[in-house]
Amino acid sequence: MVDWFNRTIVDTGRLPLFCFFAGFIVTFAFIRFSVRMIRANVKWWPGNVSPGGQHIHHVVFGVIFMIIAGVTGFALNTDNTAANAVFAGIFGLGAALVLDEFSLILHLDDVYWSEKGRTSIDAVFIAIAFTGLLLLGVRPIGVDNITSARTAGESTITAWVVGSVVLVVNFLLAGITLIKGKIWTGLIGLFIPILILVGAIRLARPHSPWARWRYRSDKPRAKRKMDRAIVRERRVRMPMIAGKDWLQNMIAGRPDGPASGDRTDVTSS
Repeated sequence: MVDWFNRTIVDTGRLPLFCFFAGFIVTFAFIRFSVRMIRANVKWWPGNVSPGGQHIHHVVFGVIFMIIAGVTGFALNTDNTAANAVFAGIFGLGAALVLDEFSLILHLDDVYWSEKGRTSIDAVFIAIAFTGLLLLGVRPIGVDNITSARTAGESTITAWVVGSVVLVVNFLLAGITLIKGKIWTGLIGLFIPILILVGAIRLARPHSPWARWRYRSDKPRAKRKMDRAIVRERRVRMPMIAGKDWLQNMIAGRPDGPASGDRTDVTSS
């Protein structure tokens, strides 16, 4: 295990990224434990930070930690791996606090324990998946061509051109996939192109912008596509969403509203 860590993380210069990843996960686990203790009115737990009756959301502390780590790292501009790892860990701590209240920032309202609060958990899961892939050395297709000075048998200019074209196509397909309402497929597909290729070609989800633009006209073909999208949503997506909601409830706590997996109107936005 130690040899794998040294070979995969330390020797490849990914120790700061690992510290960010570890700081992020540990902080997210702690803050979710904390808010669940507060929600359950556990007497021995400290509770909210509310000086003068003003509740201070932990996103505020997250922003402060991110600024401290970022500005300090830029100011020192050091090549010291240990120092960079410390700054990265502090930045990961702050990022976890911010993303845990991402829904509050998005809606500009305290929706933490509401159905809309699930957006925060989605953001955290996506951040963990992204960072985990990068930590294992998986990068979006085309990045290696751009970042490498030379590739085998190719000039630097050729590598840049090829990498740029591949990267643009990759992001274009990811954009189409996201517009079709397939968030996880579009984001993770940046690292695994077959996912975004399939996601960009197949039917959009019925509540997605693509479906609103293309499937809601009076044309018979558009109506058939919407009907197929709704059937697929109910047969395939709804069970998957129910499973995701169960996992989120187990980790982060159940929201006050009904679970999204219980909804029957799959065409609503």
